[in-house]
Amino acid sequence: MKLNKYLERSLWVFHLNTGSCNGCDIEIVAGLTPRYDLERFGIKLVGSPKHADVLLVTGPVTHKMADRVKRVYEQTPEPKVVIVVGTCGTSGGVFYNSYNLLGPVDKIIPVDIYVPGCPARPEAIINGVLQAWIKLEKLREGMKAAPVK
Repeated sequence: MKLNKYLERSLWVFHLNTGSCNGCDIEIVAGLTPRYDLERFGIKLVGSPKHADVLLVTGPVTHKMADRVKRVYEQTPEPKVVIVVGTCGTSGGVFYNSYNLLGPVDKIIPVDIYVPGCPARPEAIINGVLQAWIKLEKLREGMKAAPVK
């Protein structure tokens, strides 16, 4: 019996901090604690972007991180989904127009899902990850259906 068509396999997430205040990072860790327990759904943080399905990005992009963000994005295998957590990664937040910022994440790499908040609540982050899961499964279905060239 199949419980849900979107729960076919585990979702591996790589977390990348691009210069945030760490408020959203603490909320991501809270999502892994027993109260929310993301791992019971098969959602795991991984240590390498080469193993990830999802990039979870926090913070605005600083000058020093821009090249690293692009490199991590390129190392993540297709199909992939990018989630930006927090106001800083979405618009710059309290760091907006700072001398050290290139801007929000979507100026550097394409973003699929935004999770607003300063900091974003664990419930909102979990909702964003579930949206990514649904999008990723649809991308995988499209890759299976596409003819081989």
